[in-house]
Amino acid sequence: MNDTPTPQAALPAQAPPAVAAAANVPGEERRDYRPGYEIVSEQILEYIAEERLAPGDRLPTEHDLAKTLNTSRAVVREAVKILSALGRVRAHKGRGLFVADDEGMLITSRWGGFFRPVDLDHVLMLFEFRKVQETAASSLAATRATPAELRTIEVAMQQCRHGVLHGQVDVFNQADDDFHTAVATAAHNTFLLSAVRDARRLQRQSSAIGIHDMLGEGAKAAVEEHEAIYRAIRDGRPDEAAAATTVHLDRTLEDYRREIQRRLFGDRP
Repeated sequence: MNDTPTPQAALPAQAPPAVAAAANVPGEERRDYRPGYEIVSEQILEYIAEERLAPGDRLPTEHDLAKTLNTSRAVVREAVKILSALGRVRAHKGRGLFVADDEGMLITSRWGGFFRPVDLDHVLMLFEFRKVQETAASSLAATRATPAELRTIEVAMQQCRHGVLHGQVDVFNQADDDFHTAVATAAHNTFLLSAVRDARRLQRQSSAIGIHDMLGEGAKAAVEEHEAIYRAIRDGRPDEAAAATTVHLDRTLEDYRREIQRRLFGDRP
């Protein structure tokens, strides 16, 4: 653990005007508007990766970050709240901010340190990674799932449907995570299960900053896609299970792509 204050010279470059605009002109409507805390969250993650900070290393104070990034402490505080919820940083009252060192947090992952949750290229790479892992997992699950594991998958699928029907986004999101984890568990491959969990933790970073915080047509489609995956696994059809998983992940990626482009460029087609 390194409690030595971080030199100011090593901090990220000053934030682009979008951060200042988001912080200083809260009522202004812009087609390319993105909340300042989103941008600052990304910059803090980039700083952690670029400086190769280890768990327990000290980060600059909120005041220093705000000054360097040309934004307000309120925006930095919101960014820190998001990163704390994601397990990326932790705040000790009276001591400052630190890179999180809780066991299993993403900072210990080889890829978690550089993932930027609203970078379209990073989201695309993440979904490519997920497709490799989860198509294999669903295919294996179709030949290895026990009756109890099939029931767990089915319950998660039903909970997703319940969340959509009743407009309960938290219920849907939890059940969606349970569904994919249950499929990976049924593959009976510890390495695959670990990879699927890590990738989904990364995806939740996008959810945490509002990329996927509502139930729309995509959630309704996911319910039907989950059922197709479940039925193929239940009926012992590995190729169909893998194909249904590919359809599901490709469609989900398009949802993320459209939302990220909307945030970056407005509503232009």
